[in-house]
Amino acid sequence: MMQQIEAIYEDGILRPSQPLQLAQHERVQILVLPKGDDDLFDSDFAMDQNPDLAPSLEEVRASLASIQGSMDAAIDELRGEF
Repeated sequence: MMQQIEAIYEDGILRPSQPLQLAQHERVQILVLPKGDDDLFDSDFAMDQNPDLAPSLEEVRASLASIQGSMDAAIDELRGEF
């Protein structure tokens, strides 16, 4: 079960602000998002994504390498702005 909670980082340890519904020694994955960045990152969307569908680093590099000129010129071209 996914839980979204707030925590405080103190002395190298993340301390949850509320009790967690976890068994002792249960392994979990943690997505760290500093408070205040909420408007820039959609954590619900990120949690719903299948990581198997994400492109590999090599695929991203190959796509970026194929762009001629600057990145902003490529974006303008895609938008039809010259």
